[in-house]
Amino acid sequence: MIVLGIESSCDETSVAILKDGKEVLANAVYTQIPFHEVYGGVIPEVASRHHVRKITYVFEEAFREAKIEKEDIDLVCVTHHPGLIGSLLVGINAAKAFALTYHIPYVEVDHIVGHIYANYIENDFNFPMIALVVSGGHTELRLMKDHYDFTLLGETLDDAVGEAYDKVGRVLDLAYPAGAKVDKLSSIGNPSYKLPVVLLEKDSYNFSLSGLKSAVINTVNKCKMKGEEINQANLACSFQTSVIKVLVSKTIKAAKEYNVKQIVVAGGVAANQGLRKALADAVSSELENVKLTFPQMKYCTDNAAMIAVAGYFKYLLEKKNS
Repeated sequence: MIVLGIESSCDETSVAILKDGKEVLANAVYTQIPFHEVYGGVIPEVASRHHVRKITYVFEEAFREAKIEKEDIDLVCVTHHPGLIGSLLVGINAAKAFALTYHIPYVEVDHIVGHIYANYIENDFNFPMIALVVSGGHTELRLMKDHYDFTLLGETLDDAVGEAYDKVGRVLDLAYPAGAKVDKLSSIGNPSYKLPVVLLEKDSYNFSLSGLKSAVINTVNKCKMKGEEINQANLACSFQTSVIKVLVSKTIKAAKEYNVKQIVVAGGVAANQGLRKALADAVSSELENVKLTFPQMKYCTDNAAMIAVAGYFKYLLEKKNS
């Protein structure tokens, strides 16, 4: 089955073509980051206008890369939530138009589920498994007992991980998007600043990062008032150490409680090198026979390949149950 995926939930316009939910024939991505850098964040109206301008060109690029004809497509999958409404509508309308033109099935995909299925491109799933979702807008722990069998164990009560990274980066005068820059700074710093590690209740799998973010902001403000110089690398390292400690401890705890065979990490923050190392070390030392997978860097950020994979499995399940 040849699957066409479309992603336009935020500031990337992407079209991908996959074979049987696994083999990536094309994954064209147009990013708007240079246009949003000047604002320090994504402007919804600007994002939707860029999607309108580029969606056709990205379509054509994907088909050129895949070296197939439009008539070869068997299924169309598109992100339908969550995301920026104006941006989502561009992709949804394009997907519906294509499906109607070529008389093929159309499937709508949850963006977060897409991030989870980005792991499947290079690694099969071994159920039951835990999915740690860490992105700009979401921080979640999900239990998966089978394809599309999700149980939400916990989620952020306030800021998402990616959101906290961007806000801390802004306080440290780092250019948008700041997440990768905070991670890089952290690698050359020491956790010398005392910051909170918020684990919440003993049995909770929920997350809370607003207090940690506020602690960083307060630290910077106090240093400025006292005329003290901020060590950016050390503050970035202190922040990242606190974040990772929470993410890793809750993920390992969930993996033990539910006796899983695999842990997958999903979302833009899955590219974070500090998180990758800390989680790999924890799995190696605390869990036996548990597989840990991260997507390739190019599949961590928003892309249509992950939407095509998730849509493929959703379609197979709907077809089986119909």
